[in-house]
Amino acid sequence: MLNEIASLTDLVRVIEEQQGNLRKPSFSIRQAGGRPGIQFAAIPTGPEFSSLVLAILQVGGHPVIADSTTIEQIHALERDYYFETYISLSCKSCVDVVQGLNMMTVINPRIHNITIDGGIFQSEVSARDISVVPTIYMNGEVFGEGRSSFVELGAKLHDIELSMRAALHAAGKQ
Repeated sequence: MLNEIASLTDLVRVIEEQQGNLRKPSFSIRQAGGRPGIQFAAIPTGPEFSSLVLAILQVGGHPVIADSTTIEQIHALERDYYFETYISLSCKSCVDVVQGLNMMTVINPRIHNITIDGGIFQSEVSARDISVVPTIYMNGEVFGEGRSSFVELGAKLHDIELSMRAALHAAGKQ
């Protein structure tokens, strides 16, 4: 599928790399020489195919079109955030979450999102006792379940960062 997409334009290339990734199949979308902020441990078909196309466009430089306040809040985040988003390819509400988190990775290089197809990685779903999709983990902890918009995800992440800053300030570490 990736080779077919790349055959449509000279602007997209498929480069196979062995990175010791435990999740196979998986691939990342990035600019040449850039960091892999958006990753799919899935074969994004059905509703998630649009997430793949949008990620390619946005990583390639197409602007993120979203709420400007949320974009500014995401851009200002100072900490690293690693998201694991468990989805089902038949889930229609998963698309909003995946696209929202992927947009955040384009806005702020400290954010990484991997979309994980729970149908392929059933052992992870069982080990984490996931019963709802989408389920989002942030830095190894549950961040959210169910439908969320870009604005809702951004506000929650912004609040978490503000709380961490306040706690560090109170402890005299910032």
